[in-house]
Amino acid sequence: MDIQALEAQYTSGVYAKRDLTIVAGKGAILYDDRGREYIDCVGGQGVGNLGHAHPAIVKAISSQAERLITCPEIFYNDQRAALQARLCELTKMSRVYLCNSGTEAVEAALKFARATTGRKNIVAAMRAFHGRTMGALSATYNKKYRDPFEPLVPGFSHIPYNNPEKLAEAVTGETAAVILEVVQGEGGVYPATPEFLEAAQKICRERGALLIIDEVQTGFGRTGRLFAYQRYGLEPDLICVGKSIAGGLPMGAALISERVRPLSIGWHGSTFGGNPLASAASLAALKVIEEEKLPERAEQLGAAFREQLTSIPSPLIREVRGLGLMIGIELKQKVAPYIQAMTEQGILVLNAGMNVIRLLPPLVIQPEQLDRVAQALETVLTHPQAETVENN
Repeated sequence: MDIQALEAQYTSGVYAKRDLTIVAGKGAILYDDRGREYIDCVGGQGVGNLGHAHPAIVKAISSQAERLITCPEIFYNDQRAALQARLCELTKMSRVYLCNSGTEAVEAALKFARATTGRKNIVAAMRAFHGRTMGALSATYNKKYRDPFEPLVPGFSHIPYNNPEKLAEAVTGETAAVILEVVQGEGGVYPATPEFLEAAQKICRERGALLIIDEVQTGFGRTGRLFAYQRYGLEPDLICVGKSIAGGLPMGAALISERVRPLSIGWHGSTFGGNPLASAASLAALKVIEEEKLPERAEQLGAAFREQLTSIPSPLIREVRGLGLMIGIELKQKVAPYIQAMTEQGILVLNAGMNVIRLLPPLVIQPEQLDRVAQALETVLTHPQAETVENN
């Protein structure tokens, strides 16, 4: 039985599978089981900021695995302690709750917000995506994710993104927190306006609500800063991170400011959160991000890349938007056939909804590789057969 047949037989069935079997990767390149290479602009859906098999991450994982893989938080650990201190140093936050994913980080932040304020209500944004666990899903907007699992956690509401007036109307004396992405990823790669973010922080401060910034997809250099909120001078009460935090290993964290009340012992926890293996990988990833100047690289490469994409002479393109190397190309029709056409060109890309091509290449990608991506997009989006594929 081949790989695809074996996985199809036993998989849960909740994933839409592409007809592609990936077995190896190096840098910004992935390889299938037939040896064909692809430029990776999926980036593990935001996990692969450092690319694949980065030597520093491989070394950190191998070295730590020989010493200690798991250690619950009932004991102290050297790697965990060093990582918590480093994250606080980089963000000027006071404490860290370590977990295994971005959605777990969001769940923790919601608990901290309710416990601190004594309030129940959470305000999120339309088009927001914060995860699939029940609390994070309640903050997520898309009905396709929400409807099969209702009733969800009560107390959540959604306001139009980038609308300070509607936000001001929604935040009341019953609001525990406002949760926002600086760039909405799954929702279509929409950056927030500075005015909206500044208003969100001001409204939260004035009305006693906490500001939660979801940096799960935007964090660790993706948007041209280590974290996207730093571009706007914000001081969040809670920051949710995940995806690229540990160079590809599963990990997440809620970063906690001094304005947030500590939870009582036993109120929350994680068996695997902060394990030494992921902590060592995260420390190595942070060092690589700093030494290789990946945020600065994302800023420079992203600006040039977006300019290339904007110049593509295709009537299919409605808008190109994003920050750093987090880029969305909104089309005037569904993107599925164009994603398949890009695969045939040797480029792997994502969607963000029905009509946005999302590009999340590793921050270590080479300029000539981005040139190839731009050329492939121009071929696919200007070729006269593209519309025929869609109409079929």
